[in-house]
Amino acid sequence: MNRGIRLWLVAAGGAGLAALLVAACLDLPRFGGDRHPYGDRAVRAALARHTANTVASVNFDQRAFDTLGEMTILFAAVLGCVLLLRQTRDEHRARPAPEPVARPVRRYALLVLPVALLTGLYVIAHGQLSPGGGFQGGVVAATALHLLYLGADYRALERVRPIGLYEVGDAIAACAYLVTGLAGLIGGTAFLANTLLPYGTFNTLSSGGTVPLLNAAIGMEVACAVVVLLAGFLDQAVEIEDPIDSEAPTDKERGT
Repeated sequence: MNRGIRLWLVAAGGAGLAALLVAACLDLPRFGGDRHPYGDRAVRAALARHTANTVASVNFDQRAFDTLGEMTILFAAVLGCVLLLRQTRDEHRARPAPEPVARPVRRYALLVLPVALLTGLYVIAHGQLSPGGGFQGGVVAATALHLLYLGADYRALERVRPIGLYEVGDAIAACAYLVTGLAGLIGGTAFLANTLLPYGTFNTLSSGGTVPLLNAAIGMEVACAVVVLLAGFLDQAVEIEDPIDSEAPTDKERGT
């Protein structure tokens, strides 16, 4: 296929996409109007399933398949980074020497660490009740662990994040999301249908049916994925050295 035909195909596809976009925009309700059919249906479905947070109901119940795609994208991205950042044969690891940390920074980091970690777990556990959920809470919980890198040193961080366990946790959490969806098929309903558990009492932790389970699975997957991802970049910045760089003379050796 020559360049001219490719350009014509791109132009035809772009024109079709533009026509559909214009048609969709022309059919939108006017700004400030009171006609919001999707919003009304989403709120009605969330209340019917005792999920106080309508956004969580959309993400983990009404359109849970979309969240599965987002989780898969994150899982694949982390897997790709792990493969690209792995230690090669011509690289070696050098144990990093502890760096001095200012006392105010150390105190602040060690004080905020448990608060940030509990906040992340709280956001995950209450995703069906209040703004937040697995994605947001997972990122907060994962980054909270890395306050040890600021408040202590790299070795302290390594002791609380054995990468192998987090990689297994990432895979288990992704499988848990899939298994919850398959359980709906086994039960005779649709994939990821919110029919497995009782909906519970509205505005309580036990409400929402399978929404809390899916939220917890996403929270664990995101937290483990972020830890593994940051570990790869930190290893490259702190531990792994290129032989060419390690053989270069230091400032002291150059007499500067």
